[in-house]
Parts: sequence; C-alpha cells; structure tokens
Amino acid sequence: MQQRSFDVVVVGAGPGGEVAAGRLADAGLAVAIVEDRKVGGECSFWACIPSKALLRPGELLTEARRVPGVAEAVTGPLDTAAVLRRRDELINGLDDSGQLPWLEERGIALFRGHGRLDGERRVVVGDDVLEARRAVILAGGTSPAMPPISGLAGASPWTNREATTARTLPGRLVVIGGGVVGVEMSQAYVSLGTQVTLIEGERRLLPREEEFACEQVTESLAEQGVDIRTARNATSVHRDGDAVVVTLGDGETAAGDELLVATGRVADTGELGLETVGLSPGGYIKVDEHTRVPGKDWLYVIGDLNGRALFTHMAKYQAALASGHILGRPMAATHLADGTGAPRVIFTDPQVAAVGHTTATAAAAGLKVRVVDVPTSGNAGGSYYGRGARGTSRFLIDEVRQVLVGATVTGSEVADFLQAATIAVVGEVPLGRLRHATPAFPTRSEIWLYLFNELGL
Repeated sequence: MQQRSFDVVVVGAGPGGEVAAGRLADAGLAVAIVEDRKVGGECSFWACIPSKALLRPGELLTEARRVPGVAEAVTGPLDTAAVLRRRDELINGLDDSGQLPWLEERGIALFRGHGRLDGERRVVVGDDVLEARRAVILAGGTSPAMPPISGLAGASPWTNREATTARTLPGRLVVIGGGVVGVEMSQAYVSLGTQVTLIEGERRLLPREEEFACEQVTESLAEQGVDIRTARNATSVHRDGDAVVVTLGDGETAAGDELLVATGRVADTGELGLETVGLSPGGYIKVDEHTRVPGKDWLYVIGDLNGRALFTHMAKYQAALASGHILGRPMAATHLADGTGAPRVIFTDPQVAAVGHTTATAAAAGLKVRVVDVPTSGNAGGSYYGRGARGTSRFLIDEVRQVLVGATVTGSEVADFLQAATIAVVGEVPLGRLRHATPAFPTRSEIWLYLFNELGL
C-alpha cells in the first residue's frame, strides 16, 4: 500500500466534489479527488445534460408551432439521428478526458477507483492510502431505486442511464414512475417518435409539486400521445420475446420494447467504509448547517449523500458551504437556502419551475399563507410565446411576516424566471421593498406586477 498525504481528500468527482476541490485548491490547499466512474458525475453524463439535450428539440418545436408565421415554416418531425448526435456531443461520447484539464490546472490529484473510509481522516483507493490533514469530503451520489416488483430484475430494465444514452430509440417504451425523470423521459421519447406508456402508483403525476402543475403537464403529455395510467401499481414484469410486459394491479397490461424504471433514488453509502468511523452504512448521512457530520470535525458530506436537496445546483452550493467552513470562512444563514429553499425545474412542456413551499408543505409547516395565482402569459410579453400556451404562476405569501415563502411557475421556457423568486424567498425580501423591483415591459416578468396588484401594493 502506498501512502499519500493531502490537506483535503474529496471522494466523488461529480459537480459538488469538483466545486469543493476547486475552491480548496484555489485557496492553496493540497487536494486529492477520488472517482470510480466519470469525472463530472451522473449529471454530466447520464442525467441533467443528456436529458435536456433530448428534451430541448421537442420543446422548441412545440413552441414554434404555436407562433403564427413560424408554424407555417415548420414541417415534418424531428431529425432523431441529429438529436442523438447532438446529445453525444454534449456528453463527449461518455469520455471524461475533457474534464481533466480543469483539475490539472489547479494541481488537484485525481485517483481513479472506489474510495472508502478506513478510519479517521483516511481514504483507501485500490493500493493507495490517502491521509487528510484537515478534512475528508464525501461527495458521492445516489443510484436508481428498484422497486420489489415480481420479475423486474430479470427483465433487463432501463434506468436513467440507459434512457439518456440509448444509441437507438425503441418503438415502444413503458415508464414506471411519474416523478421528474419519468415525465421528462416520457416527453423526450414521445417527441422523438416512440410510443410511450407512463405508469404511476399515486393518483397523479409529480405528486410533490402543486396540483395545477401536475394537471397541466398531464394534459400536455396526453395531447402528445403518452398513454398515462395513474393510481395503478405495477405488480409483475416479464419478457415475452423481444417485448417486456408489465402487469398492473387491476389486471391490465402494458407492453413495450424497453422498460424504464424511474421510481426514485437511494444513497450510495453502503460501500463507503462508514462503519470504520462509527457511522452506519445505508441511507442518507446526517449533517449540520456546514454539511459536517455531527461529532466529526473532519468529515463533511455534500450533495445527494446527505439527502437534504437532491439537485446538482444544491450539491455545488453545499460544496461552497463545506469548503468555506474548512477554510475558516463559514457562510451565514444557510438554513434559508437548503431543503424547501432549493429551486427546482422540470423541463417538460409546460416547464415547471418552483422554489420554496407548495401549498401542501406550507400547510404542513403550519404557515398561514395567502395564495395568489396569475396567468404566466396573461400579459403583453406572453403574446410572443404563441397561442394556447399553458401557464400559471402561483405565489405563496406568509401573511404573518409579509414575505414570499414559495412560488411555482408553469409555462413555456420559464426556467429562468426562477432566480428572481429564489432571491425573494431566500432573501426574505419584505413585500413592500420587493414592490420597487419593477419588471420590464413587455416581458412575462410582469407576473410580479400582477402579484403586487393582487396584494394592493
């Protein structure tokens, strides 16, 4: 075994791990980063990047067909081969060599292999033992959850990895799970010509978001041709020749050439050596406001592994929390920007962009809120996004503190609307002051003006 010493050892080179390692190396620390798959992580190669590459062409085509003058110029279906080529360009053919210069320029030592703790401040990677003089940061991720459905394991199901990187598209695709991955991949594949059946055990899709958002996405998917079956659980799966057949609880079946399972994620903590430092493997790892494990002043856990907010952007944010604390520059008021404060976007048509509470979580938290709904495109700016575009903007006002505590916006290309709402929620900006942030005309940002009008401001 070869022993090496560094100031900080980061286990996991996804977005969170890269950001933490970069910030610490830029501050002059000696940093090692450990990765057993791809530098860049799940997001870069099998999730966010390739999925949006598959979604964007259909989204753009749908919008173009709503705009007079453009609609007449748009004929024919998407060029599927071109879409897949562009997807491959964005993920660099699943080659992470383009990620390495960024590490090399900062003097970050990369160790390829599975890293696991081996006692306090020690990480073992193959034949190397890495000692951390200051800290270890665990920045691994999650794996797709596989529900206990009879016959599922033997049916060669897809996860997000196969769905986002498929070389050819199946004629028929069955999707189990109506959360974010399920609805996004259903839309992507139906836009590319695949016949899609979407199965969700809950009574509606996207059960964690506002119900109006679910209704609009459901209507849109159905119009695009997705066969949606809610409130029905899959009870068994089997391969029948080249087809996979899913049997539902009511006896109905759904058949496809491939089956995508999108029923959630599980934390990859089982093989991290947690037991060597007195922690229990399996499940998420509890951390404090600095992302540090309580009682272990040298161990930090960022991103999906701590279960606080399973988003790439929050892993990067938590990387800043951890690195700042290690460097003696802790960030203040971190409770405002984690958990319910995390912004989130579902890239369907309509898009769903949300931050903070929904009406359901606000009620569960005991908040007294006023709900204000306005049409996303019900203003002059909205007229440029085509006829018949769905969209609602919901604002949740804490009536006691008179601040915004949640917002959900649906509509065409509304993802970038989210930052203004995030600033208002995380900054706890008083409504009286927020009123002076005047939206430009003619833009759909006038949804804020409509909010102020509803509040009499």
